[in-house]
Amino acid sequence: MILRGLSGQFKSGELTAILGPSGAGKSTLLNILAGYRCRNIGGSININGQLRDMQEFQKMSCYIMQNDLMQPNLTVFEAMSFAADLKLGRKKSKSQKCAAIDEILRILRLTGTRDTLTDRLSGGERKRLIIAFELVNNPPVIFLDEPTTGLDELSSSQCIDVLQSLAHFGRTVICSVHTPSASTFKKFDHVYVITNGQCAYRGATDNLVPFLQNIGIECPKHYNPADFIIEISTGDYGFHLVEQIITSVNTNLPLVPILRSKSEFEFDKKNLKISWIDQFSTLVKRMMMQIYRNRNYMYMKIFLHIFLGIMIGGMFFNMGNDGTKALFNFGFCFACLIFFLYIPMLPVLLQFPSEIRIMKREHFNKWYDLSAYYWALTIINIPIQISFAVLYLSIVYFITGQPLELHRSSMFFSTCFICSFIAESIGCNVASVFSNVNSVFAGTALTCPLMLVAVQDFGDSRPLPLYRTIPMYMSYIRYGMEALTTAMYGYGRQRLHCPPEEIYCHFSSPKEILRIIGQETPPNFWLDLTALFVILFISRGILYYLLRQRVQPNKTFQMLQIIGKLLKSRNFI
Repeated sequence: MILRGLSGQFKSGELTAILGPSGAGKSTLLNILAGYRCRNIGGSININGQLRDMQEFQKMSCYIMQNDLMQPNLTVFEAMSFAADLKLGRKKSKSQKCAAIDEILRILRLTGTRDTLTDRLSGGERKRLIIAFELVNNPPVIFLDEPTTGLDELSSSQCIDVLQSLAHFGRTVICSVHTPSASTFKKFDHVYVITNGQCAYRGATDNLVPFLQNIGIECPKHYNPADFIIEISTGDYGFHLVEQIITSVNTNLPLVPILRSKSEFEFDKKNLKISWIDQFSTLVKRMMMQIYRNRNYMYMKIFLHIFLGIMIGGMFFNMGNDGTKALFNFGFCFACLIFFLYIPMLPVLLQFPSEIRIMKREHFNKWYDLSAYYWALTIINIPIQISFAVLYLSIVYFITGQPLELHRSSMFFSTCFICSFIAESIGCNVASVFSNVNSVFAGTALTCPLMLVAVQDFGDSRPLPLYRTIPMYMSYIRYGMEALTTAMYGYGRQRLHCPPEEIYCHFSSPKEILRIIGQETPPNFWLDLTALFVILFISRGILYYLLRQRVQPNKTFQMLQIIGKLLKSRNFI
């Protein structure tokens, strides 16, 4: 929605509602005021008569978006404690933080849910807890995007009561509201009505009906003024009335979020500067607690790795040292790579899009630096991925009769570890762009070419044209296959065992096996491993770039998002 000629004042100590029909520009205006959207905007926003400094303003304000997603597997108090650690750091003692948390929970009527998991809160309690997170550092300015959406009348009223009390303590509270009831509407001190990107009314709530009367529009008795002004704004009573109220609005006032006094709040900007290592350690601690609490998921993954390890091991039982089954053992290596493609990637495709939305809100409200989140996410998954990989490989490696030589098993295990990390990174990259549902389809579709080009021309030692060689070696699975087969059959392995009843055992020679699959040149495991590391670093670098674009998109990324939405709207994806 294009906003045109908007102006007005938002004062401290007042609860302001931005009203308007769907698509009128409420969220757009709120995004601009909060600084969430700063590109392609004309005009100015002043704070206390001075031009807004965006970096300083974000330190003293918070933006509570419409979604109420929050970190799972934490109690209310634990979630608040992590918020306090990230916002206040070590400059407040643990007892001071606990006292502040208890006071905030009391004000927001959440004391009874102190030990309740966030997943089990009601809709109204979730909305209030989101507000509680941002009150930890006592911001003077609070923005909320439709905080009553999805709530019943009682929960909506309680939510507005909380916002009213926060405003009357001296804060500037601005929220967009879609269709408030009459009782809820009266609780707002100030109203800003917007239609088609233009201001239709700004002023005190009690002055809305007299304003309409002054321009010849009579609000029916016992009729909700909020509903009436929205009906007028949508043209239900004729578009001439829409133009009439727009032209009647005084447009000379500047659009200035104003605070009563900078010294009115106990707001120390120095306390907001938390060290990077504190952010990193707190995020790691939070992620570890969430993983530990999600026991059903962990038990399921343990069962899955054991079950698939036994099943795949049974399919290739004792083929690792059997010369008559050498080509089947080649299939075992490929099966392991497919296992370490989908098992690490699919959970990420389902969970990470929601995590991204939470991260965007926390990062915008200055909980932590993006780099701290990125490295915490990277480090926390390393021991988990390795542990599950060892569980699976310990089963299949011995059941399939692979060589019990330390250097070969080490090469086999390390290759699978890196392939697992790459698959997880691919999943994160896809999930950082698409939604939960679309990421599952996109992720599985994008990985099919990786499998196909990885095994093309295995067994053909003839030189390949460039247009076939380039995509083949862009697949990390290709390097993984070469590394695994080299680990199993390269570096001077002894001849394989052949049953006595076999008259001729062609594949008893490991060199012959490598020649048949197209690796007759001296194999170099370390070259393949280096290529896998390079692909891993590139994929992690792409992930950081995509995360950066999600929190601060440039024009190229915005264009890709627009194209994606267009394709989705045309049912192409």
